[in-house]
Amino acid sequence: MADRKASAIWEGTLKAGKGNIHFGSFDGPFTFASRFEEGKGTNPEELLGAAHAGCYSMALSAGLTEAGFPPEKIETTAHVSLRNVDGKATITRSHLVSKAKVPGISVEKFQEVAQATKLGCPVSRALGGVELSLEAELVD
Repeated sequence: MADRKASAIWEGTLKAGKGNIHFGSFDGPFTFASRFEEGKGTNPEELLGAAHAGCYSMALSAGLTEAGFPPEKIETTAHVSLRNVDGKATITRSHLVSKAKVPGISVEKFQEVAQATKLGCPVSRALGGVELSLEAELVD
């Protein structure tokens, strides 16, 4: 197993300040507007979504391969919801939408593996207090 790291620098107040997030080869800005409005830059929720989508796709590939159906392609998008809960900004949900090309598998078996993976990937397990949902579809 491995330890990974990412860093962030924030300068100034919440609304007027600005920050920079760095991990791997990514280095990009984030601001109040990019998080709570529609401003340019990234935000922690997008990064969490990227981590969840990537983790789920890898775990689904492993589960399908283990079940005897190696996938050709898996494309997953995570929709992460930031809502006001008791007056505090809170990540409340991660909704995964996954499309997979998996030769020879039945829809039932695919759904069985996909749903089991929803709760089994490491990022899903880390998001224990967050509602997790999934739409999984086989594509040609």
